[in-house]
Amino acid sequence: MAIVDVTVIPIGTESPSVSSYVADLQKILKGYEEEGEIRFQLTPMNTIIEGELPILFQVIQDIHESPFQHGIQRVATNIRIDDRRDKKTTMEGKLSSIQRQLEK
Repeated sequence: MAIVDVTVIPIGTESPSVSSYVADLQKILKGYEEEGEIRFQLTPMNTIIEGELPILFQVIQDIHESPFQHGIQRVATNIRIDDRRDKKTTMEGKLSSIQRQLEK
């Protein structure tokens, strides 16, 4: 299981706001989540997605393509992958580990 931090940046939008594009991406992610393929969490600056790496690559491609389907001609997508294979990791597990360190 891997965890991906992804930010899709549509370039050349009509206004500085990109919330409608982010909402479209969240709808795509919700579909994958309802199929049991991923889990995800929206943050103020990005989206965190958890799942099997091959599926995550497909998800990233789908959300990268979304702004193009709405007339945007240029999209920059930033991806950071945490693929730990010595033990199972989850979004919550990573946060719990930090919390335990803070309590020491």
